[in-house]
Amino acid sequence: MLLLLLLLPVCLAVEVKRPRGVSLTNHHFYDESKPFTCLDGSATIPFDQVNDDYCDCKDGSDEPGTAACPNGSFHCTNTGYKPLYISSRWVNDGVCDCCDGTDEYNSGIVCENTCKEKGRKERETLQQMAEVTREGFRLKKILIEDWKKAREEKQQKLIELQAGKKSLEDQVEMLRAVKEEAEKPEKEAKDQHRKLWEEQQAASKAQREQELAANAFQELDDDMDGVVSMAELQTHPELDTDGDGVLSEGEAQTLLGGDMQMDAVAFHDHVWTAIRNKYQSEVLPTDSPAPSAPDLTELKEEQPPVPSPSMEEEEEEEEEEAEEEEEEEEDSQVQGEQPKEAPPPLVPPQPASPTEEDKMPPYDEQTQAFIDAAQEARNKFEEAERSLRDMEESIRNLEQEISFDFGPNGEFAYLYSQCYELTTNEYIYRLCPFKLVSQKPKLGGSPTNLGTWGSWAGPEHDKFSAMKYEQGTGCWQGPNRSTTVSEWCACCAGRRQW
Repeated sequence: MLLLLLLLPVCLAVEVKRPRGVSLTNHHFYDESKPFTCLDGSATIPFDQVNDDYCDCKDGSDEPGTAACPNGSFHCTNTGYKPLYISSRWVNDGVCDCCDGTDEYNSGIVCENTCKEKGRKERETLQQMAEVTREGFRLKKILIEDWKKAREEKQQKLIELQAGKKSLEDQVEMLRAVKEEAEKPEKEAKDQHRKLWEEQQAASKAQREQELAANAFQELDDDMDGVVSMAELQTHPELDTDGDGVLSEGEAQTLLGGDMQMDAVAFHDHVWTAIRNKYQSEVLPTDSPAPSAPDLTELKEEQPPVPSPSMEEEEEEEEEEAEEEEEEEEDSQVQGEQPKEAPPPLVPPQPASPTEEDKMPPYDEQTQAFIDAAQEARNKFEEAERSLRDMEESIRNLEQEISFDFGPNGEFAYLYSQCYELTTNEYIYRLCPFKLVSQKPKLGGSPTNLGTWGSWAGPEHDKFSAMKYEQGTGCWQGPNRSTTVSEWCACCAGRRQW
């Protein structure tokens, strides 16, 4: 209302007779036909003492048009502009304080009346502000309508997701049951396959042990009488049990279970297990045949006879060989003074790859079919479970967004999907309203959390003028970081600025 009044054309004011320096609102206190009572009630004086350049009232109200009272006030009418009160001390001080110049009526200074020009500029400014305010309200209305529409859409989507969640939960449970049913024959078939393979491995190992025991028995049975005696067992000192390097009769008899001799079956059952890790086979490993040496007789026949060296030549050769050996020793001593090269690093032995016999054979056709069916059921179940998790995440996000306090009418909702950055000399600050605030070194580095959304933190009369972000990264031996974001309206189409 005040803005509209200021924009109305200035009407011609009716001149009301009153003492100099008195405003229209106070003119009824100054009646020439009555004595003047100070406005603070401190005294009553004859009216002819008003503006007589002498201060009679404590509040200075008897001298509104002079500089007699230092605590008095002079009213500038400023027709065409804004009325103004100035200190009485400024009256007739040689400085034009009122735009209409009425404060310098007796100082000899001629003041130009600038009220009309100031009024024109003031009205232009007020008109611009009015336009900005109108545009701001227009945009605010759009934002409110946008959030109202978006909120309805999100609520509808939330209802649909919640209904779909129940259906998807049922589907997940159904696929879980299908998966578990498909895994039962798969597990049975795989267990049976492994059991058969392990039985085959055990039989093969037992057969190898039987062969090793039979070979050892044949080697120990020197007289081939079908039994191994203590004497035959003593031919293998590596079987010594007390560490003296000799297998005594007592030790041999103990290995034979207290008997003097033992046949092949008993040897396998009772002796072989005790000696297998110590027993050394008498069969030497087969080496590759050496290359056949050339027939020396043929070489002798082909080559002409070489004269044998004389005794003197032999002595000279021996001396030369001795000198060469001394030189080699000296060289080795000199080389010994130099730092030796470090030996190459030892490469740890690689673990032996399993042989074909140690590998479990491929599954048979029926077992593989069970595995494929179970895997297909697992894939369908996992895909449905992922879809359910994604749906639950969407529901949580929608519920959180709908529950946010976006202002009295939701006008701040558009900030929810925005982020803003502020770059200083050292840091880049990033604000994502209703989410978090962070800072990152300008020259690179990981960001630091300055707080996540807490609540509106403005004063009671302007709650939505500040945002509080809390529980950021902890300071060194101090509390967690927090940030307060103040906002105000700038002259930018009424938008909030940070």
